[in-house]
Amino acid sequence: MIDKKADILKCGRDLFGSKGFKDTSIAEITKMAGMATGTFYNYYPSKDKLFMEIYLEENLKLKRNIMESVNLEASPIDVMKKIMFLNLKGMTSNPILKEWYNRDVFSKIEQSFREENGFDCVAFLYDNFIEIVKKWQIEGKMRNDIDAEMIMAIFSALVNIETHKEEIGLRYFPQVLEYLAEFTMKGLMDCSGKE
Repeated sequence: MIDKKADILKCGRDLFGSKGFKDTSIAEITKMAGMATGTFYNYYPSKDKLFMEIYLEENLKLKRNIMESVNLEASPIDVMKKIMFLNLKGMTSNPILKEWYNRDVFSKIEQSFREENGFDCVAFLYDNFIEIVKKWQIEGKMRNDIDAEMIMAIFSALVNIETHKEEIGLRYFPQVLEYLAEFTMKGLMDCSGKE
């Protein structure tokens, strides 16, 4: 039984990676896995759920790699800039994670997933990064009058700006994102008179 689910997962990852979410069907996944289409539903209620499981695994892998490659002892502004750069690079180079930018597809999948699993279940940032923010607050490197979870929400908003780069304008987008990250971090690091 576990092997069949693993086969569906592997074939789904391969097909979503090569054809994208929209152009991949359950029939193609099960055909590649060498099983009947109905077998799919013993493990996943829909293509959306399979995709979201694969997406979350790929996202977690990227975040772990990023956190391992960043010098967390550097200044908060340098850490955040490096994380955002590596995140953008990783998201755009992985065909499954790249679906994040296909908002008409991804927002529907994400909404369905949130409704079924709860709002907090989809954590697209870094679970352990909040501990780094709290450490910076204790060390006086970051404002402590703003809740660490609110700071994480601000970081999340910065990451989400990436999905609006066409509206911002591709010509300006990379610089706009860099400036917003810099201005945000400088504001969060301004501890003068803050308790």
